[in-house]
Order: sequence, then structure tokens, then C-alpha cells
Amino acid sequence: MYKVLITATNYDELCKEGLELLKDNDCEVVLTPFNRAHTEDELLRVVGDIDGVIANVDPWTAKVMSEAKHLKAIAMFGTGVDHIDLEEAKKRGIVVTNCPGLNAPAVAEHTIALMMSALRHIPRLAAITKGGEWPQVSFHELEFKTVGILGFGTIGQRVAKILRGFNVKVIAYNRTPRPEIAEELGVTLCDFETVMKESDVILIHMASNKDTFHLINERSLKLVKPSALIVNTSRGALVDEKAVAAALEKKQFELYATDVFEKEPVDQDNPLLGLENVLVTPHSAGQTYENYRKTGLATATAIVDVFKGREPLNRRA
Repeated sequence: MYKVLITATNYDELCKEGLELLKDNDCEVVLTPFNRAHTEDELLRVVGDIDGVIANVDPWTAKVMSEAKHLKAIAMFGTGVDHIDLEEAKKRGIVVTNCPGLNAPAVAEHTIALMMSALRHIPRLAAITKGGEWPQVSFHELEFKTVGILGFGTIGQRVAKILRGFNVKVIAYNRTPRPEIAEELGVTLCDFETVMKESDVILIHMASNKDTFHLINERSLKLVKPSALIVNTSRGALVDEKAVAAALEKKQFELYATDVFEKEPVDQDNPLLGLENVLVTPHSAGQTYENYRKTGLATATAIVDVFKGREPLNRRA
């Protein structure tokens, strides 16, 4: 019998096929009691006897792994593995997998929803209207504007496909150029500075690592248009939140929308929360029924594959 900790939220409700696969393969399942990722201390209290984990964005550090003496596999419920110490996992023979691309439709749709909601001030107008007022507000249309995508991987490409229906110019920056895909989608590849300077809307879809930490910072924010909107549905660590708040207050750019924060759940004293021109959601871009089903099954399959001595898909360590 293997013991599998599941820190991904709502797994028992929305990932029933994955849950059954685990149980059918001699796995005892331990579900998270939290509606969020675990802290390091919380993990340390529960990992002592686990064989595998289906992980949220929990801190899988060397300290946690040293306590998890029997841990054989970490299956990330999503794409990003920046919170997992991959080198330590390799040293300890712990297999790490992720699910690249599965959440692309969900995150892309959420990105577009945030973009349009921010541009049209929909949450604020809804609240005002429900409060008894009848505001008459004018907006700029998105058509003929320039939308810049930072990170042209699976999610960035999916967003580009959706944007074709908006009749906009799409430019993108990616550390590994993909000219064939860009040409197919009608996207112009540019350097980072060009995307920041020329875009009316900037959409962030880059991986979080030491090279992209605080990529959006005081210096790079000086490049953007005063009317720009920046949308982040990747990772909070890509954005210096204090720099963004300061730039918004100084009207260096107009709007910021984000699904992610450096610290989650977000602290209520985060400077972004007090600004009217900031739209936020609670890291929910990937939380669709369809994505839960696909990713639940993929993560369970990866765990079972490792236990059975098979090579899992999308191995990262």
C-alpha cells in the first residue's frame, strides 16, 4: 500500500477519475485540509510517511524532502515547478512531473476575461450600478491596438489564437524564438523592450525562475505606455508588486490585472489591493471543471507510473 498526499485543492470533488485510479492501484489517499497551498511547516508535519504527492504550489524544499524519507514522486498539478527544488529531488531520486499544456485553454480564457474586464472596468461599474447609480463611462476599443505577449509557449500561443478574433496586432517575446508558430498565428516576434514599449496591453505568460524574477520592475515599467494594461496569469514572482503599485500611483501606466501574487493567499496589506485601477482574482485561472478532470487523471497516472516502475510523462527531475 502506497500513501499519497494530495495538496491540490478540490481533488476529491473534481478529479474523481484520478482518485479512483490511485485507489485502484493500492494507494491510500490523504487529502489537504486547506483551501490553499501548504506552507513549509505544514508540509513538514505530514510528509514523514508519504510515498507520493500530487502537489499544489507548495514549497517542496530540501528541508521538506529530507523529512519525506519515503517520497518517490511529486506530480505537479499544473505546469510551473519553480516551487520545487529539482536539484534536491534528483539527488534523492524523487521523480518530479508536471502537466504542460493541459491548463492552456483555461488560463488563456481567464487571461482574456481579465483583459476585457479591466479595459471596460466591469467589476467597478457592476458594483456602482448595483449601488443605485447609473454611470455613463466611455472606453477605448481594443480593435487595431497592439497586444504584447511575454512568453510564447503553449498558453501564450493559445492566447494569440483567441486574439485573432479581436482584430489586433499581436507581438510576442520568447527566450526561445518559435518563428514557424508565430508566422502561422500572425504574431510578430520582438525583443522584450519592444513588447514593453509598443504594447497597449501586455500579457505575461512566462515561467518563473531566477532569470525572470521581478522581470516587471521599476526599470521595465518606465518603458510602457501611460495608457497600458498589464495582465499577469503566470506567477507572482515575475512582478515586483511594490514597483507596480508605485508606477500606477504615479500614472506611469493605467491598469494592472493579476491572478497571481508573490505570496499566496495574498496579504491584505499588499499595496495593490488598495488601488482602484487594479483587478485581482485568487489564482483561479486554471480552476475549470475540464482542467481539473484532465490534470487530475494526468497526475494520478504519473504517480502510479512511478510506483509501478514505468517512466512517467513530462518528467522534470
